[in-house]
Amino acid sequence: MAKYSDIKGFTVQTLSTDTVASQAAGGAWASGGVLNTARREVASAKNGTQSATRMFTGYLQPGAVTNINESYNGTAYTEDADLNTARYEASGSGTSPAALCFGGYTTTGVANTESWNGSSWTEVNDLNQARFGMGDAGTSTSTLAFGGYNGPTRYANTETWNGTSWTEGNDLNSVKRFPGGAGANAEAVLAFGGNNPGGNLTETESYNGTSWTEVNNLNTARFGAGSFGIYTSAILAGGSEGPNQMTQTESWDGTNWTEVSDLATANTQQGEAGSSAAGLVSGGVNPSTVVAITEEWTAPSDFNQIQEGQLFFNSTTNTFKETLTDVAGATWAAGGNMVEGRYGNSGFGNHSNAITAGGQPPAFSGTSSKTEEYNGSAWSEVNDLNTDHFFAGALGSSYTAGIVMAGQTPPGTRIAITESWNGTNWTEVNDLNTARSSANLSATGTSTAGIYAGGRTAPGSPGSPQAVNESWDGTSWTEVNDLNTARYGMGAGGIQTPVLQFGGHSGTAVVNNVESWDGTSWTETTEMNTKRTSLGGTGSNANNILAFGGLDPPGRQNETEFWNGTSWTELNNLSTARQDFGSSSALSITNVIASGGETGPAVSAATEEWTVNLANKTITAS
Repeated sequence: MAKYSDIKGFTVQTLSTDTVASQAAGGAWASGGVLNTARREVASAKNGTQSATRMFTGYLQPGAVTNINESYNGTAYTEDADLNTARYEASGSGTSPAALCFGGYTTTGVANTESWNGSSWTEVNDLNQARFGMGDAGTSTSTLAFGGYNGPTRYANTETWNGTSWTEGNDLNSVKRFPGGAGANAEAVLAFGGNNPGGNLTETESYNGTSWTEVNNLNTARFGAGSFGIYTSAILAGGSEGPNQMTQTESWDGTNWTEVSDLATANTQQGEAGSSAAGLVSGGVNPSTVVAITEEWTAPSDFNQIQEGQLFFNSTTNTFKETLTDVAGATWAAGGNMVEGRYGNSGFGNHSNAITAGGQPPAFSGTSSKTEEYNGSAWSEVNDLNTDHFFAGALGSSYTAGIVMAGQTPPGTRIAITESWNGTNWTEVNDLNTARSSANLSATGTSTAGIYAGGRTAPGSPGSPQAVNESWDGTSWTEVNDLNTARYGMGAGGIQTPVLQFGGHSGTAVVNNVESWDGTSWTETTEMNTKRTSLGGTGSNANNILAFGGLDPPGRQNETEFWNGTSWTELNNLSTARQDFGSSSALSITNVIASGGETGPAVSAATEEWTVNLANKTITAS
């Protein structure tokens, strides 16, 4: 019987533009009204709007400090009454009729604070710490000032303005000058980027009215950028990455930064105001000339949200498109370094929240029980394993629930110990039936359903490769049917049924063998493009797998390959070739990390993050 949809067809959305990931992803910059006086290092009524704000103070060319004050009506700037103290690198907050200017530089850093009442400026109580180049956010009665510097000294100081006076609060986690800031008031603020003696920063910190917490980093390190919005929805634009100004713009959605449309002109040290839906930056410098330009940011209030599997017809380009997970377009990016570099460590979770445990320290001697937790930008030490070891397997889709099993202790003893992580502590549970080490991630699955296949049972190189296969049910291990080819150092992906095992060392050679487990037996399938052992792997099922890194003596590998259930495709490589690293993946191919490992003669502490985004792809007839 014919289907109704075959006879009548089905409706496809007709859109004039492609779908976007978010409101900010559909945003763009356009020219606005210019300042009457070109200047850089401008302070602003930051909580103003795109159609009503003001810019004040700054640095003129060729080298004069100014107290100029200009208001913007959405079209043009008008000069209003000047400040009492000329300065630059000052900070500002508030709105066009009620603004605050504080700190800055005259011939030295100053603590002066001035309040604007709609017609004139009045000197009020000073900052506790004289400084300039601070981050800022808030209203004229609830402002946060943070970071900054005075002479060679950088500060982490945080001060809160309550409409009358400044009060010192808890410091930032690190000193910085020229950070960006966003927040509706002093109780909820985001600080990001900046510069300290170690260089330009990607750090992002969130303030809850009491203390600062590190959250996910910017994509590009910079200082002196224009920024506006609130702590859950902000825009950062331009800035400096060193000697050069930038055009790059990033959007914060409360969790992550995403690159969006660039400024038309590379610029830094601008004034700024507005929201993530409608804001502006004015003035600045490029490359050494002060400018009067204004660029206005507008994100559409009416937009089509990107959704996986969405089919639509773009009436502007006359193309049919589908929104899908863009595995081919994914890349690796640098993450935060581990507290201690090591190799042969094990892990589980994802690149926003992960655990890595065990391993061998940089001296290539001894073993470690150290456990570290990753929050998307930085690693911190948490409670140790009960048993020191390296080359263990790991199971887990969440950083609060995982299993580490087997491994090796000096001088080459294989162990069968299994430990369970509950988000706080490790507890020993039922052992494997066969003691062995994996020489990397031969295990895959969750804390309640997984597979651990292969490994080696004897010391030395090449050791004694195994075909043994055990299944974990959340309580105990059960021996099931063996691999077809005994080996160790494989990568693996999948939960429990189905599972894919790939690569490894057979005891005589590195191989590119691939086997698929259907819950009963292993079947050999299409080989990988690149032979390697001690590699990483992840995936939610045997038809959706990522393989990366590894070793084919004498060289470490950085290749990344994707398995679609039929064939392997080479994708973007790791930045650094490595073997025997921790890989935490949440059993997906969309948010993976590789941490630590051997990179040659050295042991690494570096982390790389793999992220797959949604994208619109044109459908072509074949």
